[in-house]
Amino acid sequence: MDHAVALVEAYLQINGYFTVAEYPVIESFGKKHYSVATDLDILAFRLLGAGRLVSGHGGKGMFAPDPAPGIHCDTADMLIGEVKDGHAELNRNACNPEVLRTVLARFGCCPLKGVYKTVQQLINKSESVTHSEHRIRLIAFGSSREHLQRGRYHTLNAGARTDFIGDYLKEHWEVLRNAQFKHPALGLLMVLEKARREAGRSNTS
Repeated sequence: MDHAVALVEAYLQINGYFTVAEYPVIESFGKKHYSVATDLDILAFRLLGAGRLVSGHGGKGMFAPDPAPGIHCDTADMLIGEVKDGHAELNRNACNPEVLRTVLARFGCCPLKGVYKTVQQLINKSESVTHSEHRIRLIAFGSSREHLQRGRYHTLNAGARTDFIGDYLKEHWEVLRNAQFKHPALGLLMVLEKARREAGRSNTS
C-alpha cells in the first residue's frame, strides 16, 4: 500500500470509518476481455453514531472525531477519496460516471436502476444524499497546505491529519498501549509514540 494512502486510511479508521484502500475498478471490452480502468485510493463508510467504547468495569467511551472532514454524527457518511503527495486533487477518473456507478455498487447504497441521479449530483456538486439518507462525498487529501483547492470538492491536508493521530495517541495512551495495531501506518505511529515516551523517561531519570 502507498504510504500516504496508509496514513489517510489510519486517520479515517480512527474517526470511525470502515475503509477499502486502492480499490480497483475493472471494465469489460467484450467477452473475456477486461482491464483495470483505474483504482481509487480510499473508499470509506462511517455508520450513524459510530464510536469507540472500552468495555469492562469502569469502561468508557473514548471517541471524539476530528471536525475537519465535516462528519455529521446523525448521518451515515460515505467517502470516495484520492490521496496525493502534493496538491489535494481528484483524478479525472474519480469523476467518471461509470467509475462512480461502480463505486456506488460496491458500497451497496443505491439501487443501480436509479443510480444515475446520484452520480450526476456527485459530479456537479461533489456530494449527494442517497434514497436511504446516506451522505456520499468526493474528497481529496494532499500534503501541500498552500495549494488546497476549494469549491469543487472537499480537501484535507494530510499533515494536519497526522497531527490529529498523534494527539489521539497521546490522549488515550494508557488505553491504546495495551493493543497491538497491525495497520502499517498506525502501528508505526504507535512505535514512535512509545519511543518518545521511553526517551522522555530516560532523560528525567
